[in-house]
Amino acid sequence: MNREPTLTYVYAVAVPTPELGRTVASLRGVADAALSLLPPLDATGPAAPAFVTSQVPHADWREEALRTHFEDLGWLESTARAHHHVIQALSDRATVLPLRMATLYQDEERALAALREQRPAFADRLALLAHHAEYGVKVYVRPDVAGAGDAEGPDAAPPAAAPAPASPGKAYLQARKRQHHAREDRYQQAARAAERIAAAAARHATRAVRHPTQSGPLTRGEAGEDGENVLNDAYLVPDDRAETFRRAVQQAGEDLPGVRVDITGPWAPYSFAMPAPRTTDPRTGTDTVPRGGPT
Repeated sequence: MNREPTLTYVYAVAVPTPELGRTVASLRGVADAALSLLPPLDATGPAAPAFVTSQVPHADWREEALRTHFEDLGWLESTARAHHHVIQALSDRATVLPLRMATLYQDEERALAALREQRPAFADRLALLAHHAEYGVKVYVRPDVAGAGDAEGPDAAPPAAAPAPASPGKAYLQARKRQHHAREDRYQQAARAAERIAAAAARHATRAVRHPTQSGPLTRGEAGEDGENVLNDAYLVPDDRAETFRRAVQQAGEDLPGVRVDITGPWAPYSFAMPAPRTTDPRTGTDTVPRGGPT
């Protein structure tokens, strides 16, 4: 009986160990497929990186089918969850380089060729990521926070004398101008808060990546708070500095009115798996990449 044609789906790169082998054997991947380790056959020494793979039906994963699947939000969500579940389970047992969802090769032979070609880069990156995890730091500012010019209390400046009555049109323009200035003040405060928090986080991290800020439903916190995302960073943090990192970020976010700080992780190092085209902010040395990490 002819077997259904398959493609080789690659989840991650890792150095094979007995413990990793047992973990791989216990997991199911996308399309409920069994996983396996695909080591380079010509490798010498115990530390040669291998692919973690599964076989998926060619009919469902060929390029034409994927175009249709990527328009199906239900399919995307379930596939992304299955992919992430594998990555996270592997990262609990070993250092891994997560690969993008739907990293596919026509067969194992072509996957092995790619593995051999990129072996030095994979080995260097695995060494960098050993004993580290990724943490996300997001800063939000409430859209209704008053600007600096709206301060009240005993230290507030005394009110100016009431202006002479203005025409309705002039009064409208003056109100719009005040709103514009208050909005500028608010964004300046938010930018200063974000810089303060990012600087505190960077002191305890090996690497940092600045992702684009988020909008829409992604800006709502676990308790449903609204806010505008003004910082969306990922940090590569040594395992033995994780708690120090968390405390430093939390303390940097204290006493900042209208500012919410979310810290997520530990994650598998999605944002640091492999070098990607990026630019560097000359003021902070923070990398900027045109894609998002774990949310």
